[in-house]
Amino acid sequence: MQFLDQAKIYMKSGDGGNGCVSFRREKYVEFGGPDGGNGGNGGNIVFKCSSDLNTLIDFRYKQHFKAQRGKAGIGKNCSGANGKDLIIKVPVGTQIISDIDKKTILKDLTKEGQKITLLEGGKGGFGNTYFKSSVERAPRRANPGNTGDEMWVWLRLKIIADVGILGLPNVGKSSLLSVITNANPKIANYSFTTLSPQLGVIKSQDMEITIADIPGLIKDAHKGIGIGTRFLGHLERCKILVHLIDAQSDNLIESYKTIIKELDAYGKDLINKKQIVVLSKTDLIKNSELRNKVKKIKNYTKQEIIETSAVSGKGIKTIIKQLLKNISTLDSADNKKKIQEKWHP
Repeated sequence: MQFLDQAKIYMKSGDGGNGCVSFRREKYVEFGGPDGGNGGNGGNIVFKCSSDLNTLIDFRYKQHFKAQRGKAGIGKNCSGANGKDLIIKVPVGTQIISDIDKKTILKDLTKEGQKITLLEGGKGGFGNTYFKSSVERAPRRANPGNTGDEMWVWLRLKIIADVGILGLPNVGKSSLLSVITNANPKIANYSFTTLSPQLGVIKSQDMEITIADIPGLIKDAHKGIGIGTRFLGHLERCKILVHLIDAQSDNLIESYKTIIKELDAYGKDLINKKQIVVLSKTDLIKNSELRNKVKKIKNYTKQEIIETSAVSGKGIKTIIKQLLKNISTLDSADNKKKIQEKWHP
């Protein structure tokens, strides 16, 4: 399936139905009076989160969405039927953004089954019965239905995953994802093999965590270079970041600093997320060289470094264990916080 995390669409809610001008006509009833019904309301534009979707690719082939118009009123005081709501299904994690400035978030859909009404349909017009009064006994006027609202918006998908794997291009992110989860991403020995986020799942006895492999980041990614802002955006909802560094790199510290600078410059509190630093492709260098590199990067980051090899399986169990442990701790802290907020708002 193709992955698309951004799309522009046009929406219009349904117009209201027109009111009716009608008079009661029955045998032996000479002055039956007005009996025109009201028009029905137009359909709303409704967005619904669906876990069955994980991309916005459907919106590449259909960009225009219009809800049904309300039916016109008829005689015998019968109101027209309301137009049907148009339900637009989107993946969990979709943001609806204003087309005016492309920054203002109108709605943020983050929960399965969540539904929001973005545009309400036009109100139906009043039939002539509505205008009957002691002064005007036989009104011959009715209102047309109100026009529905319309607008262009951007849909932007930000993956909801527990863990995000990030690093420079061609450091082994896809290889790591393939050996720690059930995912089967494209793997090749060249930069930008991964062009869109890939998802995988780790399952243990009582836990299930989702991991996202984010395409390689480069210098000035926070400025949009290499559509880096869209890649960084997928990290916003992650609880833990796995920072991958290629053991073959001539300057591990510089590689590490490049990514850290991009996280800091992008903002959104990415720099403060829990990070696990992982050295990849350790099977491709000598042990003496590896020890020196691990020592240098460890002294700089002030944290433990996990040495891995997707080929030999080195360090893979350690990563899985660390991820399960940290996610469990964070989830427990979140639950505790929610309970405290509930009883001590």
